[in-house]
Amino acid sequence: MIIVLKPNCEESDIRTLTGVAEKEGVRVNHIVGTDLTVLGLVGDTSRIDPGIIESHRFVERVMKVNEPYKMANIKFHPEPTVVTAGRSVIGGKKLAVIAGPCSVESEEQIINIAREVKKLGASFLRGGAFKPRTSPYSFQGLEYGGLELLATARKETGLPIVSEIMSTKDIDKFEECVDVIQVGARNMQNFDMLKALGGVSRPILLKRGLSATIEEWLMSAEYIMAGGNEQIILCERGIRTFETFTRNTQDISAIPAVKSLSHLPVLVDPSHSTGKYWMVEAMARAAIAAGADGLLIEVHNDPVHALCDGQQSIKPGRFGAIMEQITALAPLLGREV
Repeated sequence: MIIVLKPNCEESDIRTLTGVAEKEGVRVNHIVGTDLTVLGLVGDTSRIDPGIIESHRFVERVMKVNEPYKMANIKFHPEPTVVTAGRSVIGGKKLAVIAGPCSVESEEQIINIAREVKKLGASFLRGGAFKPRTSPYSFQGLEYGGLELLATARKETGLPIVSEIMSTKDIDKFEECVDVIQVGARNMQNFDMLKALGGVSRPILLKRGLSATIEEWLMSAEYIMAGGNEQIILCERGIRTFETFTRNTQDISAIPAVKSLSHLPVLVDPSHSTGKYWMVEAMARAAIAAGADGLLIEVHNDPVHALCDGQQSIKPGRFGAIMEQITALAPLLGREV
């Protein structure tokens, strides 16, 4: 249930209404925006009479949320969410660009790439320390050593770091070392992990599952938010379809669809969406044009010899070209880089 308050309501009025709702066993979230103050009621609201709530002189209107996701719902939070990590933000007017290699391979590699992508305009550094691979014989990442190297690159460049978590046993370590914790497509419905991440203080980048519907994706975000962590960033990374030309199918339509349903920022990963380095540039432009809040791009200084996903990684020079293009495109869309 959503309670929209009149613009000039008093703090005492908000406390009164909060007390009424909490007596019925629901949790009340206060969302104070530029134009609206909204109370979002989470829990069993069946015992709350909307007519009684609307009888308070400071209540504008009451709305029921029919969708199963409540806290992720745009009705619950009418203004777009902006997530902050370090000195960088995701959401709002500014476009965020997360760039870096699929996996951390060495100190020299990650520091050199971090310096390059920062110089070219990236606002975050990505790098995999724990790698979920289809084959058990493929490179699985440097694990805790990879996290230490990412921390070294952050110290060298000042870029906040983004890395994927694979196990709930590593949550404390990730909360200590990583600025934005990524939940990969394979773990989007790992509900034990999602619940546990609800208790951390770091932002969570939640990738869409390979065959997940938009509602299932938002319900996964709801799991984290229901646990208390509302710093969620959604990431469209391509879905599994019958098409085999590309690694996945980049669902451009998901961007405006999610924007109509949720207040959470949405990024697009054109690298995993296509699986082909030469398609990343075009799909990055398309994502920004469709309203994405930013990009997650795999950048490697030597893709031919990359230990993971070299075929979809671009070199810094091509990344620079993408940054030039979205910098030119952004003002036409009311955005900035």
